[in-house]
Amino acid sequence: MTFDGERAEAQALDQLEAILRDVAEELAAWRARALKAETELKAAGARSGGTGGGRQEAEAENKVLRQRVEAARVRVHDLLSRLTFLEEQARQSGNGGGAR
Repeated sequence: MTFDGERAEAQALDQLEAILRDVAEELAAWRARALKAETELKAAGARSGGTGGGRQEAEAENKVLRQRVEAARVRVHDLLSRLTFLEEQARQSGNGGGAR
């Protein structure tokens, strides 16, 4: 592999790592927001005896947040898989393991 190819792989790895960090931060923010919504829902239920339209709205929002957190988790897993693959490819080509 040429130096330009190795540089392109390194840039791709850097970009994937940056994306992965951003997605992980976003996931943490959504998780914190979901936990906050759950806490507020429990507190509102305790104050109102557990009934009311606010509870339904909070439950709906919580469901959406959980779906988004799960989607972000899947994205992080996919990105980690891609990063692992690229790192392995870079190691193999660095050790002369490439067959090109």
